[in-house]
Amino acid sequence: MGPFDWLPHAPLEPLHLGWLKGVELAVLRLDRIDPLISGNKWFKLTGHLAQAQALAASGIISLGGAYSNHLHALAAAGQRLGFPTVGLLRGHPQDTPTVLDLKAFGMQLHWLGYGGYRARHAPDFWLAWREQYPHLHPVPEGGGGRAGATGCGGLVEQARAQLPTLGWSGYDGWWLAVGTGTTLAGLVMAEGGAHPVYGAMAVPDDHGVAQNVEAIVQGGYELLDASRGGFAKVDPVLLDFIEATEQACGLPLEPLYTGKALLALKQRIEAGRFTPGTRLIFIHTGGLQGRRGFTG
Repeated sequence: MGPFDWLPHAPLEPLHLGWLKGVELAVLRLDRIDPLISGNKWFKLTGHLAQAQALAASGIISLGGAYSNHLHALAAAGQRLGFPTVGLLRGHPQDTPTVLDLKAFGMQLHWLGYGGYRARHAPDFWLAWREQYPHLHPVPEGGGGRAGATGCGGLVEQARAQLPTLGWSGYDGWWLAVGTGTTLAGLVMAEGGAHPVYGAMAVPDDHGVAQNVEAIVQGGYELLDASRGGFAKVDPVLLDFIEATEQACGLPLEPLYTGKALLALKQRIEAGRFTPGTRLIFIHTGGLQGRRGFTG
């Protein structure tokens, strides 16, 4: 299914923002590794594609919403590397910019409605889809599971190798947006307890993030609510923060994940939870294609 067994390089850059109050912050720019297979999605896909190859599957079937970064990256990978992809989508047919790309990349789409999508965790959910697409390998929502987490472990090595460029001899923890918890679990696995991983949940508790993470790792992380009232909830404070951040340091964010995560860090620093001199690595998980359609 193609040469997907190497990991692209993500630059580690310092962030200078007034509200850091002496906390040192560097960002691992996963948004810059590839124009289409962006962010943490490449790292998640490596493990799943390896599984698909081992099982002699011809392609991938997976799930997501109408702005899904995971499906967008998967469809782009399928088009680039020449394997079929099928997307099972939340809700009813709509042509968001993301969905239009999925169609253009050749992904076959099935809309499940909202009730049908909620059933994705049921034990028998995949039975009918396996019958319809017996040669495709099913991948959880967001590229989740242990296979996806294992691929994300390489991020720790990439960041550590670049610490000297910042003049850092070490760091005190990781900060990132959490959608399924897969990338967070991969970091925790790779860290082995050496540094804490802070996950700003961009989705409500009922999305099962805590359970997803607990199924892969035990301890070494903290989850905090950054959903701002629900998944895909966008408010003026958040949009203003994203615009101000881009003007201040040139870092592009999107409102579903990275914007919420960095705003949550600002709030935690303002609450005195991190002392001056603390060194944190913020993972930019990509997803900038999801900004389209969110104008406030």
